[in-house]
Amino acid sequence: MKPLTEQEIRAAFVNCTKGEAKRLSVPRDLADRPWDDLDFLGWRDPQAPDRAYLVAELDGRTTALVMRGSAPAFGQTRRSMCTLCLTAHTGGVSLMVAPRAGKAGQQGNSVGAYLCDDLCCSLYVRGKKDAGAGARLHETITLEEKILRTVGNVAAFIAKVTA
Repeated sequence: MKPLTEQEIRAAFVNCTKGEAKRLSVPRDLADRPWDDLDFLGWRDPQAPDRAYLVAELDGRTTALVMRGSAPAFGQTRRSMCTLCLTAHTGGVSLMVAPRAGKAGQQGNSVGAYLCDDLCCSLYVRGKKDAGAGARLHETITLEEKILRTVGNVAAFIAKVTA
């Protein structure tokens, strides 16, 4: 993923108003992010842990989503799997719900998916972040194929929100 500026990120939101996009919390450490290892940028709002954001480049266009989810579930013993990167976590996956773009979202329609609490899917896929023992199932596909699958899953989620 190419490095993005705060202004590019704010302009890319498709499922909130321009005013909401202007007020939301964008990470201050954008320059320090491992952009070469990211398939998408995701973060939780530090002031409101139930808010999360996802920004991806698809077909040369940057698209960003506002999502709501439960606060990260610490101390939970149930294992769940992220639908984007297929990493299993014990208490590290939450249902994230994104309002649909346009009129459908204004009418209250939304799309949900189970995602890694910290939205670091790209780093889990590449083995740059450890989710614990047994978090990544043994697969016979290559790293490149895993990355393509993750990107495809992100694109499918965004397509559901923007449809």
